[in-house]
Amino acid sequence: MYLKQLSLLNYKNITEAEIHFSQKINCFIGFNGAGKTNILDAIYYLSYCKSHSNSIDNQNITHQADFFVLQGKYIINDKEENIYCGLKRKHKKQFKRNKKEYERLSDHIGLLPLVIISPNDTELIAEGSDERRKFIDTIISQFDNLYLKNLINYNNCLQQRNSLLKTECKDTSLFEIWEEQMVELGESIYQKRKDFIADFLPIFKQYYQIISQGKEMVDLKYNSQLSMLDFKAELEKSRERDGYLGYTSKGIHKDDLEMMIGDYPIKRLGSQGQNKTYLIALKLAKFDFLKNIIKYNPILLMDDIFDKLDAQRVKQIVKLVSEDHFGQIFITDTNREHLDDIIKEMHQDSLIFTVEKGNVFVK
Repeated sequence: MYLKQLSLLNYKNITEAEIHFSQKINCFIGFNGAGKTNILDAIYYLSYCKSHSNSIDNQNITHQADFFVLQGKYIINDKEENIYCGLKRKHKKQFKRNKKEYERLSDHIGLLPLVIISPNDTELIAEGSDERRKFIDTIISQFDNLYLKNLINYNNCLQQRNSLLKTECKDTSLFEIWEEQMVELGESIYQKRKDFIADFLPIFKQYYQIISQGKEMVDLKYNSQLSMLDFKAELEKSRERDGYLGYTSKGIHKDDLEMMIGDYPIKRLGSQGQNKTYLIALKLAKFDFLKNIIKYNPILLMDDIFDKLDAQRVKQIVKLVSEDHFGQIFITDTNREHLDDIIKEMHQDSLIFTVEKGNVFVK
């Protein structure tokens, strides 16, 4: 799979652009704030139906414009797929595949598998468990639509139970309606997450060893209340306490992924270089995992990823992604000389674009 052409209209700081891409390496060079990352974000949007950096859709419309439009022309297994996204202020966004609008945006997820490596990835380590659950859920949702639907339904049931808690409802039958669904959905989600981590972990460890050249050992530990507790019984038992708290304290929405380097959490001991290596290894493992399931290459976005890495680790990453194992790649950097060195190492067909104040030029 590859993205042949991208059209942007009023997206963030890009008023209008139409870009034709190489099937392999596409590089964007420019100063910070020029719009390089916004191009990658538009590609991300067409895969996930949302921005990677800003979840408030209206804020992605160019200042003083009333709408944005994104259009991508993809080739998947030698077949052309045209994806359209349009959003007007105060209106619901439209997503179309070959001019046919989706009934549900969730039906689109997985058609255009994509992996992004960006500076925002540090949140996976530094922030709370929400970010790490999102990492797991995003991967599984790209190849398992039922999992995504179960997750959406579980979160809806969770909101309904929380609403009952806040109104101090005493009708146990109302709680039972939502809790029964939470148990059924939650147990299915827990098992899928558990199986995923078991399959994903060896791939992640292998990538980390390659990039770090075996300098450190890493691990991932999936922590869930459902591994030790009877979920149904816990929900019943916790109603009174949850009423005081105003939210549901038990369930798969409390799951976490413990990220380890050696015998300790990387959040506590990891250096900047180790943290970045860890995150890049996670994302390359995500790429491999998806590719093994869907049987074609996801798109790989690499946004300013070489900062704070020593030369040897940069060399290992470039060597990895330049292999035929990877497909179409998009790279941003502020340093043209640095980018030229990377492209020289890759020995692949490539295009370089200069981005200046939201304008895109082929160099």
